[in-house]
Amino acid sequence: MAKSILFLPDISGFTEFVEETEVNHSQHVIAELLEILIESNIAEMELAEIEGDALFFYSEESIPSQEILLAQITSMFTAFYSHLDLFRENRVCPCNACAKAPDLKLKIIAHCGEVEHIVVKGKRKPFGRKVIEAHRLLKNTVKGDSYALLTKELAEEVDLSFYYFSKIFHFKEGENKYDGKNLEYIYSFIDPLKLNLKPVPTVKTFVPDKKPNIHLHRRMNRSAAKLHSLIMDFSIRPQWIKGVDRFVFDGNKVNRMGTRHLCVINGKNLSFTTIKKAVEPSQLVYGEHTTDASPFKKYYQIYIITPISDIDCKLKVEVYWTMKWSIFGRILEPLVKRKVRRNILESLELLDAI
Repeated sequence: MAKSILFLPDISGFTEFVEETEVNHSQHVIAELLEILIESNIAEMELAEIEGDALFFYSEESIPSQEILLAQITSMFTAFYSHLDLFRENRVCPCNACAKAPDLKLKIIAHCGEVEHIVVKGKRKPFGRKVIEAHRLLKNTVKGDSYALLTKELAEEVDLSFYYFSKIFHFKEGENKYDGKNLEYIYSFIDPLKLNLKPVPTVKTFVPDKKPNIHLHRRMNRSAAKLHSLIMDFSIRPQWIKGVDRFVFDGNKVNRMGTRHLCVINGKNLSFTTIKKAVEPSQLVYGEHTTDASPFKKYYQIYIITPISDIDCKLKVEVYWTMKWSIFGRILEPLVKRKVRRNILESLELLDAI
């Protein structure tokens, strides 16, 4: 039987992350990162299992070359830390889950050997001693959180020196005893600063060049953080935004600057993009922008939340727009303004009642 590779990317700090942060957003953050790792599987390994905070890949009776193996490891670390930069730079949510997401780390365990298989609910999965060893190695004595660990058996199979050194890798030897048996390995810490991380898409903070066309104030019967969370949550929008058929969005991703969602009104899709506006340090802010809403050329709606106490806050809504038609738009604008104002007031009543 030919040898197979076993490959386990594992998100370090996941347990503490879930215990200490908001569960809903932490699940979205982890799901996004796992998807990113799956998409960066350039060696085209089979995905055997998603194991909470880890992925289990394998290639049956096939081991990538040294070059492909190191490229695969580099690809996953690069994709992972690039996405953490996206969380860091484009965050709009103040919750602990979103704030602590950039602190997560990645480790990769890789092993090889002859592997048996079992069939569970019609799905064929690797099984046996080598699989157990690979999973045992997730708990090791390496003093760090961001590293790649390859068993010496795998290193020898791909002719990789135990002391291989490059810009990204600097391998050292290590070993741990599991079930009375020593497992020898090499490992290299991975420094994100040495990776060619993808640039974060630039999403500019909204800076108005005029006074808002509409501004409304309302005291809300909930904490500032809770209100901010409700406004950001697209799944709750149908409960308080009036006149909309439905909202279309990716429920597996955390809302952040640059996030897009569709607002369907009378069968027409209006694309909205999440934005921010500079506010006081004590305030929370959330905003959206569209160029699809007739008769507007551009439309911005900003929610600014000021805490009052643990159970209530002050909400200010600012709306900025430019009309599509200069002369006709000016004639129409007072009517439009009254309608938009009335719709917002009705929506805030519904929001406060949730």
